[in-house]
Formats: sequence, structure tokens, C-alpha cells
Amino acid sequence: MDDAVGVLRCEFAAEEGSFLLQLRCDLRWDRDAFTRLERAMRAVCERNQTAAQLDRWMAEGFYSVSSWVADWTAHPNFPRPEPEEYYRSCIERLSDLANWFFQGYHDYLEPHVWPGL
Repeated sequence: MDDAVGVLRCEFAAEEGSFLLQLRCDLRWDRDAFTRLERAMRAVCERNQTAAQLDRWMAEGFYSVSSWVADWTAHPNFPRPEPEEYYRSCIERLSDLANWFFQGYHDYLEPHVWPGL
């Protein structure tokens, strides 16, 4: 869990090498960095399903990522070298993870396997 929390701290703060910093400043969707972010978000969701309280910085991060990435990359001039379906799937995954984080459960029937993106 500590690794996932550390990754989220770096990502949500848009530190050097983070997916969010590259997306914002370089207009670059880094697949590896996205995967790192998505896996950390998923790990934190899994561990926090029964949490009575959520850390504010995490809540702010989950909310921001789930809305900001979709808005930022929706611009018609945003570079999209990957197939459009890839970006739609990623945006949907961020939304699914935010819902899971805030609800304490995801919207899929168990056993659910999160497909790779």
C-alpha cells in the first residue's frame, strides 16, 4: 500500500515524471505513467473499501483526476497518437476508480478483473 500511496502523492502533486505533469505541460499522454497512476489508484481503492474516513488529499486527487483529465484531453488539438478507443477506456477507468474510491465499492459484479489498458 505504501508504494501506491507514494505514487498517488507524486501524481496528485504533479511532480517531475508524473502522468499529470506530462499531460499538462508537454501535452503528452505517457502510457507507462498512466498505467502507474491507474494501478496505484486501484490499489488504494481496494484497500480503502471499508474505510470510515478518507484523507482529504486523496479525495481531492481522485476527484480532480477523474474530471480534469477528461476535460484537458477533450480539446480537438490534443495529440492522440493512440486509437480513440484507448483514450475513452482510460477516461472511463478514471471515472470508475473515482466512483469506487468514494462509494467504497466498484460498479462491477465480482469476481471482476480489471482489464489492462
